[in-house]
Amino acid sequence: MNLDYIVREPEHITSATTILFLLHGYGSNEQDLFSFRETLPADWIIVSFRAPKTTQFEGYSWYDIDFNDPERFVEVQQANESLNSILESILGIVNRYGITEGKTHLCGFSQGGILCYALALKYPEMFNLVACLSSYPEEKLLHDIVKDKKKLEKLRFFISHGTDDAVIPLEWGRKAADLLYDLGCYFSFREYMSGHGVNQKNYMDLMDFFSK
Repeated sequence: MNLDYIVREPEHITSATTILFLLHGYGSNEQDLFSFRETLPADWIIVSFRAPKTTQFEGYSWYDIDFNDPERFVEVQQANESLNSILESILGIVNRYGITEGKTHLCGFSQGGILCYALALKYPEMFNLVACLSSYPEEKLLHDIVKDKKKLEKLRFFISHGTDDAVIPLEWGRKAADLLYDLGCYFSFREYMSGHGVNQKNYMDLMDFFSK
């Protein structure tokens, strides 16, 4: 299933143009992370997807969450269906723009970040910079990840988490450091004095990561 999305296109697009895909969190929409475009490189294509499931208050989600049961924090079948839809949509968009030499980046917040871990580690040859904000690597979605260090070496992760996150505990977020270290991936893990969100310092560090 091809996902709905909004896009900012640069003035000139070539086969070497960089493209960034944004995945919002639970209950949000495609406009949320799209606000990042104001400070991202002007020559990038910025694509922000809308998740396929509807939630309360006119929001969207990638899969259902049972907030009362940590064991059911992820509806695995729905999450895998969303992963397939994202992958299909990314391949279609990259092909439509004729990007054969450009870099493809990912950025996801919360639920979107959880899916970024899975996408990047399952298909490392497709991606370069990956930002996972206020999220964690969900083991139930990582059964068939690539463990060949040679295939993972071009990935660069930026991971951020609020010390007072009441939605996804900091301890969950820290699992990423152990996982990526064991895989031999290059990553930067940063904690901020914030809740479940991106504060000003976090935002500046994220933009610095994408500017390299």
